[in-house]
Amino acid sequence: MRIDPDFQHEEALRARGCLRVAGIDEVGRGPLAGPVVAAAVILDPARIPPGLHDSKQMTPRTRERAALAIRDSAWVGIGEASVEEIEAHNILRATHLAMCRALRDLGRPVDHALVDGRQVPPNLGCPATGLVRGDSRSLSIAAASIVAKVWRDGIMRALAQQHPGYGWETNMGYGSKSHMAALQALGPTPWHRRTFAPVHKVLWQAEKVSS
Repeated sequence: MRIDPDFQHEEALRARGCLRVAGIDEVGRGPLAGPVVAAAVILDPARIPPGLHDSKQMTPRTRERAALAIRDSAWVGIGEASVEEIEAHNILRATHLAMCRALRDLGRPVDHALVDGRQVPPNLGCPATGLVRGDSRSLSIAAASIVAKVWRDGIMRALAQQHPGYGWETNMGYGSKSHMAALQALGPTPWHRRTFAPVHKVLWQAEKVSS
């Protein structure tokens, strides 16, 4: 049974004087290619778009319409962490970087942040609460998940034009069967995360064959 997110966490914070509550979520921790993207959203309680849910439970068309509605009615910030940053640090630290950048991109002070997941990024810049499965519990986090997903999907569709054959326009860089087959046949691109085990295995196999 699907649980719809609500505004109770935000309302509780507003009752304590935290009027600018930002929901923060990320997309792209699991793919083998592309950046990780985070969004921060401060909803206007009087103009919350209808139909906000965890982005994974929405169709692409519904997500895109919702993202436009969120941008028209709320404050939105976007943050990215590059493949190079994912490789230099790790996916968790890169995710935290993207979240901090998304919060800064709002361009205004935030009284409190609701962050999807158990861990709150260090040095976020404001008090914060982690909510496990936050995108199905908080409307602000659900809105952030939608904005981040639509933004990253756009990046991967653009990269698919530059690097055809991997199916990024549909798999968005995740390790689907077609993506793995293309990775074996074509090798990795500069956008592949070479420290991720499936990509590393392909590189190791290629090195073993050539040695």
